[in-house]
Amino acid sequence: MGERYLIDSSAAIKYLNNSLPFTSLLFLDNELDKETNLSIVTKVELLCWSPADQNDLEVFQRFVEEAIVFPISDDVAEIAIAIRKATRVKLPDVFIAATAIYLNAVLVADNDKDFGKIVALNIGLRYLNPFTI
Repeated sequence: MGERYLIDSSAAIKYLNNSLPFTSLLFLDNELDKETNLSIVTKVELLCWSPADQNDLEVFQRFVEEAIVFPISDDVAEIAIAIRKATRVKLPDVFIAATAIYLNAVLVADNDKDFGKIVALNIGLRYLNPFTI
């Protein structure tokens, strides 16, 4: 099996709305067709979002239903604690990053400011901004 990816909420929304660059959409189409991985936090964020177009919510629900959703285990929580002690990153992003680290997955997100702080800790977060593909 190839690289494993965990997609963040904002990247998922932009992917599902086709608002990423064409090369990014192709890349994610290919990777997410193999395996779509989400943190439980991303599931909650996607399903609580109120899009202007109600059809978008149905697309998000189907996306989440077809994904593998990872819970916040004690191991993920321990990683999150270390991240939160070292940074002022918001808790949802801390849990998403901790899940990616635990899974040894590449985090696909477009929040360079916050996830860059976690990458800088050198604790194993691999990060890919879909706008740079």
